[in-house]
Amino acid sequence: MSLPAQASTAPRTWTRELRALFVLGWPLIVAQLAQNALFTTDVIMMGWLGPKFLAAGTLATSVMITLQLFGVGLIGAVAPMVAQALGAKQQKGVRRTVRQGLWAALLLAALITPVVFNLRLILVALGQDADLAALAETYAHTGAWLMAPAFGIIVLRSFLSAHGSTAAILIITVVGVAVNAVTNYALMFGAWGFPRLELAGAGLSTTLVNIAMFGLMLAYVLTHRKYKRYHILARFFKPDWGRFRDIFRIGLPIGLMLVAEVGLFTSASLMQGLIGPESIAAHAIALQCASLAFMVPLGLSQATTVRVGLAYGERAPAGIALAGWVSLGTTLLFMASTCALYLSMPDTLVGLFLDPQDPENARTLELARSFVIVAALFQLVDGAQVSAGAALRGLSDTKMPLVLALLGYWGVGFPVAYYFGFVLGLGGLGIWYGLAAGLALSAVALVTRFALRERLGLIEGARPLPAA
Repeated sequence: MSLPAQASTAPRTWTRELRALFVLGWPLIVAQLAQNALFTTDVIMMGWLGPKFLAAGTLATSVMITLQLFGVGLIGAVAPMVAQALGAKQQKGVRRTVRQGLWAALLLAALITPVVFNLRLILVALGQDADLAALAETYAHTGAWLMAPAFGIIVLRSFLSAHGSTAAILIITVVGVAVNAVTNYALMFGAWGFPRLELAGAGLSTTLVNIAMFGLMLAYVLTHRKYKRYHILARFFKPDWGRFRDIFRIGLPIGLMLVAEVGLFTSASLMQGLIGPESIAAHAIALQCASLAFMVPLGLSQATTVRVGLAYGERAPAGIALAGWVSLGTTLLFMASTCALYLSMPDTLVGLFLDPQDPENARTLELARSFVIVAALFQLVDGAQVSAGAALRGLSDTKMPLVLALLGYWGVGFPVAYYFGFVLGLGGLGIWYGLAAGLALSAVALVTRFALRERLGLIEGARPLPAA
């Protein structure tokens, strides 16, 4: 998300840049962690049902998250468009952008929901076990309806973030996570007189929570004295095709880049499904550990785009360098700590998902432990690639980073995962080696591109900052 900000005349220093990055980034980090906790809660409770349910739920959520993140990336274009309209004091422009963002949200949901609803056919066509595919579909049939409200939340979150209103976003998201945990337990396990719906209960709970979060956010925007003057739903059915096309023009490369990475992990889940239920359940555990840590650099990367973009708007090449390298250094420092955590206590982490005392879980836990160790080793490159990609977005450089990501994830990551997993016979562990290889190449390519930004002509016309 981007926040409108005025260029500062104060000289930039490492300490000032770090402070500005933290002030801008911490609410976005917390929001990302809370949003991720919705699916994390689902996965943890699926594990309580047993490895078979965890495997089936992983197949469902892997596909759904990939499709959802594509929409999140695409519709995220609303944030800079709203910020630009605010900077130009164009109240009507803000309303029209939000309105067309909601149109885009409804269109994407209309295209994606039927795909999710027919998940069983897709999984079987991809070679997955028919029984697991049928079980996964029970989650998909109730969870498919979350797409429309989830995309609507992104539109309203972009609107509020552009105004600097992060408190409301945090409160609504955190409350949603807490409610999801309670309703998950009630509907999955039949607690407090509710029917025992198992995976279908998890999907229903997450859908209802997304609807409630969208309703609360919409009510806040429509009734708050600062925002109701926009009348964002006024003349809702009036088209603005230029803005509608701009959302797709700006957002499509971002959405595709997200899908390129998440799609690699989804493909890894599908390959794990070809090995067996224990392998895919272990993959789900390690993936949740890795994705939870990733939410911090992902949230910070949104602030990175803003800081680099501000320096670029000021035509300050030194400021661009400072913003990019401070963000990269901060990200690497955090990811080094998660790497140490995963290496030092993998058994404790995987034990949060499955009961170590149950003999039936022994093989799954053994595999999960090995996967978590590999995940620990690629923490640094995972953080580096998302930080460098965000810095390049601040320079409006989105097309070439998409190409580099595709080459890294699919030109290297996928083939290595398949070769190590199936040709060399390393199974699920070989697949995780492939994930690490793809992330590493992408990180090297994106960091190198940012380092060579001046030679590549990415900041032409920028002028030096005055000396501190």
